[in-house]
Amino acid sequence: MNSRKDDTALQVSLGPLKLKNPVMAASGTFGYGEAYAPLIPLKKLGAIVTKGLSLEPRKGNPPPRLAETPAGMLNAIGLENVGLKAFLREKLPKLRRLRCPILVNIFGNTLEEYAEIARRLGDVEGIAGLEVNISCPNLKAGGSIFAADPRSVLQVTSKVRQATSAFLLVKLSPNVADIGKIAQAAEEGGANAVSLINTLVGLAIDIRTRTPILGNITGGLSGPAIKPVALYMVYRVAEVVKVPIVGCGGISNAYDALEFLMAGASAIEVGTSSFTNPRSTIDVLEGIEKFLAEQKINTISEIIGAARAK
Repeated sequence: MNSRKDDTALQVSLGPLKLKNPVMAASGTFGYGEAYAPLIPLKKLGAIVTKGLSLEPRKGNPPPRLAETPAGMLNAIGLENVGLKAFLREKLPKLRRLRCPILVNIFGNTLEEYAEIARRLGDVEGIAGLEVNISCPNLKAGGSIFAADPRSVLQVTSKVRQATSAFLLVKLSPNVADIGKIAQAAEEGGANAVSLINTLVGLAIDIRTRTPILGNITGGLSGPAIKPVALYMVYRVAEVVKVPIVGCGGISNAYDALEFLMAGASAIEVGTSSFTNPRSTIDVLEGIEKFLAEQKINTISEIIGAARAK
């Protein structure tokens, strides 16, 4: 696909954010892009979503933090990160040089923390938008998870939207009763798009020591094992919201990515697969290009939502 026409065939729109293609690197699995820069041409990606960022540095959870599972992995990193000041001083200058749209994944433990970090990042040069991780405990509401019910999702999304006019991609948790209502609440609160899914809660036990393997006891399950769940939730959310959807969860190859696009996602994020194959994002992109060429499809918009009931 080398013609000028083909150069635009993969372009997608996430509301006000235009991407040259739908393949994004997922938060938490790509760091700040530094480790992958020598291995793949990062400028070819649709976007990179940074490691989760909080106002102040976080040490994260005690080790062990990772555990392999059949067709996936559990992680309990605990959102370890350098904090806002160090990110702006040390990480962002390098990210700006990647020539790729950068979305900063943000989180907080109170509504005020979410609003403050959004306000301080919203107009910063080199940041194309924010991905809002709402899978965090609200310390002022007894530790309940922001993502757990529509009311709290509406509150946190509205608070962030009031703090900034930046592009907002709200990342939804699958650990809820009705993902459709959660997505609608994010849309009502001012999200430009939603991404789903975040990890599922899981557990692994060492039968010899008779103790949980992870230092945090539970962790987030990711990888191919969760793809059918993620795909269903994207399909479900596409039924009830008008904002664009970014699909993620177990995408390992172009076939997986195409399933998400046909379920109703406008873009996708590649996550855990990058650990086993550092070229995974590029392989997915090239596979999508090959599929469009083989099927004589002019633009990727022709397949977005194609598997949905008419």
